[in-house]
Amino acid sequence: MKKMPSKWLVVLSVLFGTFTVILNNSMLNPILPRFIEVFDSNAVSVGWILTIFMVSMGMTMPLTGYLGDRFGKKKVYIAGLSLFILGSISGILSQTLSMVIMSRAVQGMAGGMMMPIAMALIFNSFPRHERGLAVGVYGVAAMVAPAIGPTIGGFIIQFLEWPWLFAFNIPFGVLGLLLSIRFLEPTETHPEKKFDYPGFLMITLGIGAVLLALGRGRELDMLLDPFNVTLIIAGLAAIVAFVFYENRQNDPLLNLSVFKVPTYSVSILVTSAASIGLFSGIFLLPLLIQVVYGLNEVMTGLLFLPAAAASGIFMSIGGRLLDKKGPRYVVPPGLAIMAAATIGLGMLHVSTPYWMILLLNTVRGLGMGMGNMPATTSGMNAIPEHLVAQGSAMNNIIRQISSSFGIVFFSIYYEVRRAQVAAAPDMDMQAATLQTLNEAFLVSAAVLLIALPFSFVLKGVQDDKKA
Repeated sequence: MKKMPSKWLVVLSVLFGTFTVILNNSMLNPILPRFIEVFDSNAVSVGWILTIFMVSMGMTMPLTGYLGDRFGKKKVYIAGLSLFILGSISGILSQTLSMVIMSRAVQGMAGGMMMPIAMALIFNSFPRHERGLAVGVYGVAAMVAPAIGPTIGGFIIQFLEWPWLFAFNIPFGVLGLLLSIRFLEPTETHPEKKFDYPGFLMITLGIGAVLLALGRGRELDMLLDPFNVTLIIAGLAAIVAFVFYENRQNDPLLNLSVFKVPTYSVSILVTSAASIGLFSGIFLLPLLIQVVYGLNEVMTGLLFLPAAAASGIFMSIGGRLLDKKGPRYVVPPGLAIMAAATIGLGMLHVSTPYWMILLLNTVRGLGMGMGNMPATTSGMNAIPEHLVAQGSAMNNIIRQISSSFGIVFFSIYYEVRRAQVAAAPDMDMQAATLQTLNEAFLVSAAVLLIALPFSFVLKGVQDDKKA
């Protein structure tokens, strides 16, 4: 450890913590039906295990810019990771579904504190021309954890009791905590900074309402439920009010002036499109493998492992290219590759072999690695250093909403469109499902292709030197 440069020890420290957060969520996702049995409950109640995490995480993220400036980024990150460990311990000790949901709310708050601050800590430790590689290495955790999480969760629930799903987090969390205490450098604090209470109320209620509606509305009937519609309208109104209010403040909770930087704004657009593309695959591919081709969960899990590996490798390669050449040499090719592979998934037949689907998904992962994190890095590089924490928070918030919207959109598209196709004469359910999934992948590819021209607007540190 001592021979490793201190800046890379920062990456290692935050990597363990964020890996723990993402792994925990992906472990729980596929095994919710088991909680229905354990607590003799229903799907709606158990669904709160995921929904409350997403909502509490999204509502906490807007605070991280203020907290990082007020108390120091290292203290906020360590506090978040400590809170996550406490939430995991609470999950282990839970005796009721309500206690599990409360534990998940605590974990979500912790994740909301950690994720934006982790990126800010890395940016504070590396010069602009080295951040691409650093964020690429850090981003490997974000891709590997969702890929291996379902497999680990399935193994645990098959051979051990469900509390081990929470216990599994603790060794990684404690190791991340020890590394963070030892190797993260304290950052500058501003004790005089005042807290923007009206802004906080508007943005947290707005984001919370939208994410809650999206979390509940995985079916068309639920999304159009009057309560959900009210949540979405009220949430969007609160966000709009927040924007108008913050633009008139001298010391806003979130400094929206960063959106005046073209590279930052475009990076948000690109990463949102990539997030929708990523989560469309996470939702649609298991349906393709299990419903259309009749394969089991193991084969589904194996489908994501090479894609995660390719994404991790090319995230690092893309980061290095970003540092040397600039975003235009990395992000547009990444989006194009991801879109091309997604179009390939939109042209499958019942006779298509499994290895072809695996290959296409691996290529998608390759494109994701080149397009996503390098776009984020170039956007964050373009904003002033003192706004990095706030820029990271807004990046994470919008990505969270985009991911949730993507899952809801494709869930409803699958539900409605499959019923329409299946109603046609001489159309069996397998063929109807395949046609629906093909169309959904083409829609996902269209989102990526729409973002592609904008990615050429991105500028890097190389452009600054030329200027």
